[in-house]
Amino acid sequence: MACVRKQPKLSRSQELLHRARTQEVVEKNVKLLGMEGDADVQFLLQGGDLLKVRSSSWKKSRYFKLQEDCKTMWRESKRMFRSHRTFSLDDIAVVRLGRQTEGLKKYTDQQVEDCCFSIVFKDHRKNLDLIASSQDEAKQWVSSLQKMIASRNNLNQQQKTEHWIFSCLSKADKNKDDKLSKSDVKRFMRLINIDVEDAYAEMLFEKCDKSKSGYLAGEEIKDFYDLLTYREEIDVIYQEYAKSAGFMSPENLVEFLLKEQREKATLADARTIIDKFELDEKAKEKNVLTKDGFLVYLHHPDTLIANPEHKEVYQDMSQPLNHYFISSSHNTYLTEDQLKGPSSTEAYVRALLKGCRCVELDCWDGSDDEPVVYHGYTLTSKILFKDAIKAIKDYAFKTSEYPVILSLENHCSVEQQEVMAHHMTSILGSALLTSPLGDGMPANFPSPEELKRKFLIKAKRLNKLEATFAPETPAIDDSDVTEEEESDDDDEEEEEEKSKKKKKLKLAKALSDMVIYCKSVHFHGFEDARTNLSFYEMSSFKEKKATELAEESANDYIIHNVDKLSRIYPAGSRTDSSNYNPVPLWNAGCQMVALNFQTSCSEMDLNQGRFLTNGQSGYILKPAYMRNSATDFDPITLTRGDWLKHKTLHVMVISAQQLPKVNKKKSSIVDPLVKVEVYGVPADTAVKETSTVENNGFNPAWNENFQFDIYVPELALVRFLVEDHDSTSDNEFVAQYTLPLNTLKMGYRHVPLLNKNGDVVPAAALFVHVMVVDAE
Repeated sequence: MACVRKQPKLSRSQELLHRARTQEVVEKNVKLLGMEGDADVQFLLQGGDLLKVRSSSWKKSRYFKLQEDCKTMWRESKRMFRSHRTFSLDDIAVVRLGRQTEGLKKYTDQQVEDCCFSIVFKDHRKNLDLIASSQDEAKQWVSSLQKMIASRNNLNQQQKTEHWIFSCLSKADKNKDDKLSKSDVKRFMRLINIDVEDAYAEMLFEKCDKSKSGYLAGEEIKDFYDLLTYREEIDVIYQEYAKSAGFMSPENLVEFLLKEQREKATLADARTIIDKFELDEKAKEKNVLTKDGFLVYLHHPDTLIANPEHKEVYQDMSQPLNHYFISSSHNTYLTEDQLKGPSSTEAYVRALLKGCRCVELDCWDGSDDEPVVYHGYTLTSKILFKDAIKAIKDYAFKTSEYPVILSLENHCSVEQQEVMAHHMTSILGSALLTSPLGDGMPANFPSPEELKRKFLIKAKRLNKLEATFAPETPAIDDSDVTEEEESDDDDEEEEEEKSKKKKKLKLAKALSDMVIYCKSVHFHGFEDARTNLSFYEMSSFKEKKATELAEESANDYIIHNVDKLSRIYPAGSRTDSSNYNPVPLWNAGCQMVALNFQTSCSEMDLNQGRFLTNGQSGYILKPAYMRNSATDFDPITLTRGDWLKHKTLHVMVISAQQLPKVNKKKSSIVDPLVKVEVYGVPADTAVKETSTVENNGFNPAWNENFQFDIYVPELALVRFLVEDHDSTSDNEFVAQYTLPLNTLKMGYRHVPLLNKNGDVVPAAALFVHVMVVDAE
């Protein structure tokens, strides 16, 4: 048996002192969260035993409690090695009460429903499925965790910074005596992602050690904190406009807002800002804004780089459905690769919560007359079709109320197609659209507004929709109904030969009749589509074919998409679930540019940026020139037209704050650089980058200016990318933020930063100055 080193036993007095210091740390953090005396906080700090569920046979007791930083959850195992693990509350996406996850439904009985709950994480780690000893205890855990997460999310940027730095200070204070020695200070600097020469660290220490005691304590630590968080750039901006005895008066603030931020502002607006953001009550009484209040204002969500008006639905949602870009997912059920990775209902939940409005289900015959969803002819795992539909129903309209399109890849027998139709009818109920809106045969798509909280089926159909209203129309037209719509073969000649051999697919009438506005048909050219296809008949294009059309026949493709819907999907060779660049396809007016949502990559960053606005509804109205069948717009040749609005984008990358570490090793420090990238029509696509700041991820400064010419602003996206420079290999991703050019706010702005999974990095930000002007 291996020897386990025991911790030295504390004396009674040492133990009491340790408890007192721990309690003091807890009280500081609880106060920062504004939750003094809160029963839910006390419940989590005390903790308790929960049963962790991994399988039918693996259910083990674990002790969970909130650590004194009020941020980290600690769980203890009775195993000898790795006896405890931690996770941050900031990493939790949602806490669900009941048997709502795949694991709990599969591995637990209905009778423990009320005692179950799950912690779902933001990244791709597995859910934490747990069973409490009673229904009341489960509810207590869920409500307490939800309250703590909400409290942390409600912290402003300055509070998040203070909490993070205080947490790092606590970690650096090795002997927990509330004093920082020189070695503690160096340890702290590494924790906050900055590496300095010993001489500089010594200088900072000596400057703050006013008592000359050899350590920092009390006010000296506060002075050290103030020295570290001092931002010269904010000081410079503030001093330029603080013309009233060193403070900003309402008149000074109006001048700043008009001149720098290019915002319409009145004295009444300025007084409201001072009343809302000023921290110093005496300054507030004098109706002036201090530098601290000014910084709090600049960190407020409504003053960041994205226009706050675009956080809500602000576009016209009464246009026909095909006049919008629609957030779309490919093989939505997969959580990893395309060959052997797991399929999961959780993948649908994650995509829908990200605002995805078109999800895909590959349907195959399963055992016990229950159709399954998986990537056919591969080793990917299977999930029941009905479970996928239930998950979709439960989460479809949590983020957006606008319609969800179910893209069915149907490989099932007629018998199991009947089962599919039954499940969709019984589970989705009246939300499932089974007939056209209004009276008579429609001539065009309904709008997203008219289809709110509705499900549309995209699949093959036995006949034309017109047959429903004109009995003389042939009842069945299955000449174009083949077994597969998507092909994993990238060789066109092979694919053509293969398609000749495809057997006809027999369709169940009940399933066919559910296809109203999205009938899947093969594409035989733009002329054929114009002549022979009805508005609701749509095609899916492999990325290679779609890209060729977008490059060689862009205007024809745009006109095609004025009348029809198009869906694009990744090449079959992308077995690793990588993605293609969606921008050229959006430039061609394609509505459903389907990506692998499970993959963290720049392409998904662009997708998230494209659909960031309009209330994250998953629908973005296409520019007017892409909704006009007489348009001459061509993103490649850029002939003159309404789309040409030549702008100059000026970006000054000033600084960054609290960048996350790429390498979690304590000694690892980021060497950051910033790339400003513009995506849009080929003429607008460009990248500019700053120099590298060595050994400073805490408060690097650049003060570098860039200029971009943009000709089609309505299609342009701007991406701020932070990388860790590496001279021997590719730079490493640190964080990024992408948004449409037309959503940029002018002036001095903080840019929130997202990690590789698209989640906000707490406390981290870029600080930039942005201006968009008409080109001369």
